[in-house]
Amino acid sequence: MTATTSFANQHTPIAGDNSETLRVIEERVLWLATSMIHHANRVRPNPTGLKVGGHQASCASIATIMTSLWFEQLRPGDRVSVKPHASPVLHSINYLLGELDEKYLTTLREFGGLQSYPSRAKDPDPVDYSTGSVGIGATAPIWGAIARRYVDTTIGGAGTGRQYSLVGDAELDEGAVWEAILDTSVAELGEIVWIVDLNRQSLDRVVPNIAAGRLEAMFSAAGWQVLTVKFGTLLESLFTRAGGPALRTRILDMPNPEYQRLLRCGAEELRRRLPGDGTDASAIAALIADLDDATLLRAIRNLGGHDLDALRAAYARIDDTRPTVIIAYTIKGRGLPTQGHPQNHSSLLTVEQYQQLAAELGMDPNDPWARFAADSVPGRVCAATAETLTRKKVELATPPAVPADIGRTPSGTSTTQAALGRALLDLSREAPEAAKRVVTVSPDVSSTTNLAGWLNKVGVWSPNERRNWFDDDAETIMHWREKPTGQHMELGIAETNLVGLMGELGATWSRWGQPLFPIGVMYDPFVERALEPWSYGIYAGGQSILVGTPSGVTLAAEGGAHQSIKTPSIGLEQPGCVSFEPAFAIDTEWTLLDSIGRLGRPDGSSSYLRLSTRPVDQTLANVPSDPAARERRRRQVVAGAYSLRHAENPVVTLVGMGAVITETLTAADRLAEQGIAADVVCVTSAGLLFEAVQARRGLTEGSSWILDQVFPAGRAAPMVTVLDGHPHTLAFLTGINRVPGAALGVSRFGQVGSLDDVYRYHGIDTDSIVRAALDLTD
Repeated sequence: MTATTSFANQHTPIAGDNSETLRVIEERVLWLATSMIHHANRVRPNPTGLKVGGHQASCASIATIMTSLWFEQLRPGDRVSVKPHASPVLHSINYLLGELDEKYLTTLREFGGLQSYPSRAKDPDPVDYSTGSVGIGATAPIWGAIARRYVDTTIGGAGTGRQYSLVGDAELDEGAVWEAILDTSVAELGEIVWIVDLNRQSLDRVVPNIAAGRLEAMFSAAGWQVLTVKFGTLLESLFTRAGGPALRTRILDMPNPEYQRLLRCGAEELRRRLPGDGTDASAIAALIADLDDATLLRAIRNLGGHDLDALRAAYARIDDTRPTVIIAYTIKGRGLPTQGHPQNHSSLLTVEQYQQLAAELGMDPNDPWARFAADSVPGRVCAATAETLTRKKVELATPPAVPADIGRTPSGTSTTQAALGRALLDLSREAPEAAKRVVTVSPDVSSTTNLAGWLNKVGVWSPNERRNWFDDDAETIMHWREKPTGQHMELGIAETNLVGLMGELGATWSRWGQPLFPIGVMYDPFVERALEPWSYGIYAGGQSILVGTPSGVTLAAEGGAHQSIKTPSIGLEQPGCVSFEPAFAIDTEWTLLDSIGRLGRPDGSSSYLRLSTRPVDQTLANVPSDPAARERRRRQVVAGAYSLRHAENPVVTLVGMGAVITETLTAADRLAEQGIAADVVCVTSAGLLFEAVQARRGLTEGSSWILDQVFPAGRAAPMVTVLDGHPHTLAFLTGINRVPGAALGVSRFGQVGSLDDVYRYHGIDTDSIVRAALDLTD
């Protein structure tokens, strides 16, 4: 797809008075959304007395925008990320379109019912993007656009369509939003349309200065088209009359809180306050003197985000060669008794106010869920829109087979980080169909994380092909060939962008039926920075592999701030994710292949691999040469652990994970010299072992066979666990057979120094392991 592809609206037009019909539908959407929240808080029994919540004012702020979008603009290929607090509006529209059963309207924020915020995984009606965590849902359509283009150029069948984000103005405070907007590749994605609900209110107050002009300049500087919809047709018509320019200037120049206060005024008070005390006050007063009270009150509320004609005109001006932002001025709580109130963000209508709203809208508060009659004009519009927006059923393609074992046995000295790049190249030779589905993503660390060979082979993805001006430079080792079919993506130094893209690449199997195998690589110390959006991507159904490398205090030369401590337990605790920390190159290959095999399917899962730059003698892995024994070792590796040394009568068990396996084995040798026999167990996944423990206790449906094979009760002995990370990650292993134990690891900030010095400082060196074993066996 080129940057000039048109995404122009092809929605079936509404016959008759378009705007009047949409206004009727808009009122019904507002009523249904308000009623859902009202029922959840005022009607449904609440034995605990705890607040249920909901955001009636936030829903009212965007009801016009969403009505105009769904009923006039959207096509089947379009997708929309709805701001979190507007989820009842989305459910109301889906209900009117026949996509949601009436029984769910009373279940907002109820167990098993409609979620607090839109959820692809848990809501019963169509949701394009899960939102709820500020900034993540806003940017998701950017990564969704890249994922769609990638699928279309490499596999085909993803079609076309705009990617809309409905964003609250306060959400633009989130830094991750601007990291995404400023990424250089985004300026070429013409299908992206953001609509900013500029209601100038946050949780606690009216924002004194929303700085709309600054927002416009920032989007424009990033290459976006900026369309600002400030006023509706009524106000625009008043601006053409005598005194109109003065009224326009007065409204534009007044502080946000003053404008919000005017919304709380009756007609008489508004006539006193609106002219102000400037030199043009008399002209403004004369203009509004000719207006009846109803028209005056309507005019002060006639902002562009609530005017269907103004919104329609903005949509018509979208430039499909670059991303667009529509900044729509709105009123928080518009149409509700709470409109304009400075603390209306999470306020709820009283029963009396709800009945007042029902009277104004001609609704029955005792029967709030009425749909339009099928033979009415709005009913026919709903039916026609539902038919227009019907998407073809997604046929899920079966992911290509991923080999469990390439068959190579590494020798010499190597690192698990280097093994990553080699495993990907091996996959491309041994299983090209599977390798075609692999797409790697990294910030500006492709070469330092050993992806150079893979990158040279598959190329770099770009919306459009770019010339590599160094392709004839013999001294250039890594070739940066950018093209739409490249299989590596780089987003600059912005980890939240990286994991956001991983989430969307990992969701293509469910969106378009085409599975991808996304693998994101970043320095392990930065995994925590990216954790929340990555976790949210998993929650939303995105399946990916996150590789943290280099990791731990083994990265000694980079100093304490670059030595990750908590990431092993993150892998253990993250739902929907399997974590691995291999010690040897062969373990890396096996766990990577196993992780790839988990992707792109309804029952799939994400994985996290924590790798190291620690050189390790690969012969220490003692990989069995017998095929059956080798396969048994592989099965144990991908199940969480394997026995590396087997003493005849063990007195102590040494359990090592990852980079410190060398120290663990050396400690076993030292203990043997003192007549203390030690078993050595290499843990590859603390998370899988914990799941096995839970399964043995009947708390999960998993299997516990790995515990019987690697930690048999007949060989139970005092246990020392050690890893380059927080010691509690492996401390639970002593509970398998209820043995005494010592947990060694890293629990304080690191120091710069040699590997020996740093390991000694943290107590994960060979001496520390031996001392811990002696303490347990005395």
